Amino acid sequence: MLMIKALPSEISVNVIASIIVSLLFLVAGFLWGKYKERRQRFGKNLDEYDFYPFTINRQNFPEFSLKDFRLGMHYFLKNEDYTAARQLIFIGEQNNVRGQLEPTEQKVYAQLFEKFDGCKIADDTTEFLENYARAVRLIGKSFPNSGMEILLHNLADPAHSLVALENNVTGRNLRDGTTSLLIDLKKRLLLHEDRLNYELNIGSRKFKCTTIPILRKEFGVVGALCINVDVNYLTDDVMKSQEGIEAFFRSFCRTDMHLDENILSRDEFAKAQKGKRHFKDDRF
Repeated sequence: MLMIKALPSEISVNVIASIIVSLLFLVAGFLWGKYKERRQRFGKNLDEYDFYPFTINRQNFPEFSLKDFRLGMHYFLKNEDYTAARQLIFIGEQNNVRGQLEPTEQKVYAQLFEKFDGCKIADDTTEFLENYARAVRLIGKSFPNSGMEILLHNLADPAHSLVALENNVTGRNLRDGTTSLLIDLKKRLLLHEDRLNYELNIGSRKFKCTTIPILRKEFGVVGALCINVDVNYLTDDVMKSQEGIEAFFRSFCRTDMHLDENILSRDEFAKAQKGKRHFKDDRF
């Protein structure tokens, strides 16, 4: 009888113990997941390591260093730094590292790529740049037939970087690549300089160009927004006659709708009500 009475009590103890153990495993799993998430989210930047895979040559241009890339590749296979490792992979993809590594090292890079979710880096960057691509499309469509090309480069894939293009004046196509742009942008960042309104002369063609680098905290330069104005079209075609000038500005000032909205400051609004016609109208 004593054994029969003790049996339910023993079962209850075992059930409670099992529940406690399950809860401990659940908490441990939760904390481990949080730890891994923290490890993934935080880490050093790649340029804090001695093997940062860019060197500066005598002309002050950054050059990709395959030797340092190899060192970083082997280091991150043995050591965890999610941030720096993904930056290394991003730079590798930018510089076509698969085509530069020996077959045995390509296998090592494949392991690194898989370990740190390399396939998501390009996808994340494409998503990051989507708003820029939308801006390119909408701005371009607002100024059709203006000789002003606006485009977006996704530098996660330099071989197929051109991802948005409006008002084509250079004859390029989507998915065309870029060669010197990436290196030029890195050089400009190192020298803390911007290049706006620079001139390009290619054969008989002449362009006024603006290139704006797009930065992402995790990876540095990930894209570039570019504006290319076909100067000869404006001087040789548009400006050769009064009719050409009028047609150009009719197209330039064309709108799709009318809105009742005030974009002026309070002071400018008052002047507009009194007859001020434009921002250089010195009568007011």
